[in-house]
Amino acid sequence: MVRTAAILVACLAASPAAACRLALLLALDVSSSVDATEDQLQRGGLVAALTSPEVRAAFFAVDAPVALAVFEWSGRYNQEVVLDWILIDSPAALLTAAETIAASKRSHNEFPTAMGYALGYGSEMLRRAPNCLYQTIDMAGDGQNNEGFGPQLAYREFDFADITVNGLVVNAAEFASETQLIEFYQNEVLWGPGAFMEVAQGFEDYERAMRRKLERELTPPVIGGLIDKRQAG
Repeated sequence: MVRTAAILVACLAASPAAACRLALLLALDVSSSVDATEDQLQRGGLVAALTSPEVRAAFFAVDAPVALAVFEWSGRYNQEVVLDWILIDSPAALLTAAETIAASKRSHNEFPTAMGYALGYGSEMLRRAPNCLYQTIDMAGDGQNNEGFGPQLAYREFDFADITVNGLVVNAAEFASETQLIEFYQNEVLWGPGAFMEVAQGFEDYERAMRRKLERELTPPVIGGLIDKRQAG
């Protein structure tokens, strides 16, 4: 941990314009396949994960802060900011972020799953994020893309050169659907060096999966790594 902290400090010093170590953008699925109860489990699970002792410790494991934002997505033109960019540089800032998410109301509930459009929106949202060493989008969802262009076209048409896309798969009830959705994320959604996914066994398991994913993303040895991004491949 000491060595990792030293590496992060050295990287920030070498890049004085960088305001933080990671810009983390969380994308919540509010498509028509997610009912009201499931959305409450999703939103509440995110709040609980963010305020858990494990995730809080990961946020503040080193002095370099993390920038956090959240948006929800469904149809082609149905993306809404839940939490605009906030620098998590203190426990008070993390609490403010959690309270904002907890107080948020779902914007849409009748549109399909346009994941390519959501990824494009996320890429554009990262353009106005604080200048950070790393940029990550988290795509949470319970279904495959079924409207408009898919993730792979989004990666070709939008600027994802320095963005990692991780996933949180919410498994459907039937085994076949679960397998297909996991494969879809593995083959179509994950993007960039070190990209990974966590699997929630239904929305009841959302909090646990989100907590595991945030811990992995925020813990400095994973974020900082020991490999130059230009050599990763």
